[in-house]
Amino acid sequence: MRRKLAAGNWKMNGTAADLTEVKALIAANPTPTVDLLLCPPATLLSRMSDITKDSAIATGGQDCHMNGKGAHTGDISAAMLKDAGATYVILGHSERRADHGETDAIVHAKSEAAISGGLIAVICIGETLDERESGATLGVVETQLSGSVPATATAANTVIAYEPVWAIGTGKIPTLEQIAEVHAHIRTLLVTRFGEEGQGMRVLYGGSVKPSNATEIFAVEDVDGALVGGASLKAADFGPIITALENA
Repeated sequence: MRRKLAAGNWKMNGTAADLTEVKALIAANPTPTVDLLLCPPATLLSRMSDITKDSAIATGGQDCHMNGKGAHTGDISAAMLKDAGATYVILGHSERRADHGETDAIVHAKSEAAISGGLIAVICIGETLDERESGATLGVVETQLSGSVPATATAANTVIAYEPVWAIGTGKIPTLEQIAEVHAHIRTLLVTRFGEEGQGMRVLYGGSVKPSNATEIFAVEDVDGALVGGASLKAADFGPIITALENA
């Protein structure tokens, strides 16, 4: 059985004052039956990790460089993330692909670096609205999955996050049938390439997951949890999503 994962991506949000939300989340979820993850901006990672170290909540980075060190101003290595308390890192998020021109090859190299550095890579894939409307979704997902996920990926060190780009932060949600189709396709691709390891890899759904729609999304086969954006910033919003996943 794949253990469910509720992951929160704070993106470029949060200052020290917002760490009270983490304390509230810990208090409300002392013994969760699913894995919990929060990925804050780098400025908060060490402080958040100090708060969560004796709790069930793991922390992660939002990106890491493909090199271990060097002249890369503004970048952070996997070793630095781990030193700050992280055990996970999000890679290839659609906003990184769009805003920073990250290709599948770059995501692949970063994923290799993260895995080699002892982090669990949360590798993101997903189609744009134009790709969805042109019927290219499954092909796009297959290309990104093949190009972004390294051969070193295992069920223990890799999580896949399917995020339809057109649904992120827009309030638009694919139908349950569309989510099921893509997740089933991803599972088939993972099993074909990795065998039993592919069967064990968790596949998260990410795209405007909220307390109001979490229950029905988590009921879809092969949805092993969620990568949540804005709703993870507040314990009052993220908590019901966690509960929905525990009850799925």
